[in-house]
Amino acid sequence: MATMKKPMAVAIMGPTASGKTAAALAIAREHPVEIISVDSALIYREMDIGTAKPTPVELASAPHHLIDILDPLESYSVAQFSADTIRLVAEIQARGRLPLLVGGTMMYFKGLTDGLDDLPTADPQVRAAIEEEAARIGWPGMHARLRTLDPATADRLAPNDAQRINRALEIIELSGKPMSELLARRAKPELPFELLSFALEPSDRSVLHQRIALRFDQMLGASDDAGLVEEVKRLRARGDLNPSLPSMRCVGYRQAWEYLDGRVDRAGLREAGIVATRQLAKRQLTWLRAMPQRIVLDCLGPDPAPAMLAHLANLQK
Repeated sequence: MATMKKPMAVAIMGPTASGKTAAALAIAREHPVEIISVDSALIYREMDIGTAKPTPVELASAPHHLIDILDPLESYSVAQFSADTIRLVAEIQARGRLPLLVGGTMMYFKGLTDGLDDLPTADPQVRAAIEEEAARIGWPGMHARLRTLDPATADRLAPNDAQRINRALEIIELSGKPMSELLARRAKPELPFELLSFALEPSDRSVLHQRIALRFDQMLGASDDAGLVEEVKRLRARGDLNPSLPSMRCVGYRQAWEYLDGRVDRAGLREAGIVATRQLAKRQLTWLRAMPQRIVLDCLGPDPAPAMLAHLANLQK
């Protein structure tokens, strides 16, 4: 990294509740930056509490991109993210500012740096057949089936991750090959910029779990008339959303939807939301550890921003 031949962008990656936004804003106080969100939930409008969206004050502290760009009815692909990010990085650099790519959607980071897959397009009939089977044996049962066919993919998916388990089984049905094998074949892209990647990772996962629980409690608030439940009530009241949409499958929203359906009580909502968020953090850390070109900083230690700024200063000498 000391001899960068292309313009630089900076990535700040990490699991949920690791302090990515705070680190980015600390850098923004020292450098002219623009922030590109790398978060598959922050793209949605009307979803602020459960996504831990930056506050209006935080959003005003530096220009932000890829936040509030879609209605919850819409979807957004890794390919769209990569194209938008490459365009935005060039525009930000042309304005003489430093692009900061900040977020925890590791699939977006991996698609950007390692290239897009050449997987078969979705087939509604195959997908419906998989969902019908899942209705009989449950998604953990489908996850067990995936493990026999594609253990590498099963290892990185949670047993209840219906969307991704469905897609992995669909790919096997359509191509006759496991997704992990097809992904291994993709060509690595040549990005038009150098990416200096920082990873905020916990030295003690139990402390991160405490942070996750505290943050979910803050999202829930004291009653159903405020906080996450009220937000999901408003979304349901639109009448055009359903729990199978990517937006409503986001962690927290899925559990709140089930609560409003009467499937769990408030204590069950809290427990399910915290467990799902911990599982998300575990998956994020698994993705991170497969990214060798990263500078690891302890998100539980001293403020990581000074170390990031020191790395930047060394590169600019």
